[in-house]
Amino acid sequence: MGKAAKTAVAAVLTLAWGAGFCQAQPPRADGPDPLPVTEIAAGLFIHTGASALMTRENSGAIANVGFIVGDDAVAVIDTGGSVQEGRALLAAIRSVTAKPIRYIINTHAHPDHVFGNAAFTPDGGTPAGAAVGGAAFVGHQNLPRALATRGPHYLDAFRRIMGEDLMRDVTIIPPTHLVQGEETIDLGSRPLQLRAWPVAHTDADLTVFDTRSGTLLAGDLVFLEHVPVLDGSIRGWLAVLDTLGRIPAQRVVPGHGPVMAWPVALEPERNYLQHLAADVRGLIARGTMLGAAAATAGAAEMPHWRLFEEYNARNATAAFSELEWEDSAPAQRSQDNAR
Repeated sequence: MGKAAKTAVAAVLTLAWGAGFCQAQPPRADGPDPLPVTEIAAGLFIHTGASALMTRENSGAIANVGFIVGDDAVAVIDTGGSVQEGRALLAAIRSVTAKPIRYIINTHAHPDHVFGNAAFTPDGGTPAGAAVGGAAFVGHQNLPRALATRGPHYLDAFRRIMGEDLMRDVTIIPPTHLVQGEETIDLGSRPLQLRAWPVAHTDADLTVFDTRSGTLLAGDLVFLEHVPVLDGSIRGWLAVLDTLGRIPAQRVVPGHGPVMAWPVALEPERNYLQHLAADVRGLIARGTMLGAAAATAGAAEMPHWRLFEEYNARNATAAFSELEWEDSAPAQRSQDNAR
């Protein structure tokens, strides 16, 4: 894929947006091969996505997805970047357990995390009211709005990028169970603590803390190796990191990148966001125009991240658009109060 094509894919995504290997995954004669998963803790299985853009060649399988098995039921955390990936994830679940799938949890609205949702509906391709076995789709209280606003654009854009055959069964499926603040769901002696966050990576970020294994499934609030992608608020993202870091987890499953010890896993992302914000503020103070700022802000972080060229300029543009007004807001409020 040429640089122009990579940039086009990145633009769409930006707008969008242990234990050993599990051996119980034989090929299936009656369906897709199971998605390769690793059991990173007892009953917690993760597929690590490729550090790449969503393409036809990788079937959109670029995000970390997985499932948690309790005594009574299963929860799925994100479903992947295509229905094909979602079906392979379902096959992986069924190669491990026959327990019912009770929850399909989407950590946010980006296509690489939700395009596989239709695999978990009764016919495996089209929504019919309830998910497999009557399970609930779970998401942040803002997720329905995010999907309704951006879903049609996602579908149109990725039909061009990935092809009609891969996209044919993709359906935008809103959550039926909304999370406001914090709540706990239980899979049978396996409580999962869900938390809906203020605007950060996006405006609909949700995390899952598996207390039994001490594992935080952070969605795209945490990136490792893959450069962070800003689709919400850089100030908001930086503001939530301290609170996020206080979750008493032993390890984190980021939205992209390897499983890592917690909370040290936050430091690369924190450094990137802090450097990007500081560079943008400095450029704004010097009167630098947006285009020049986008070309230079955050450049010192380039050696530390994959896909830096595809995303950093867009991150800088989003940060510039947010931060150029931060000093004027208090002054405007003072003027308003004086009237």
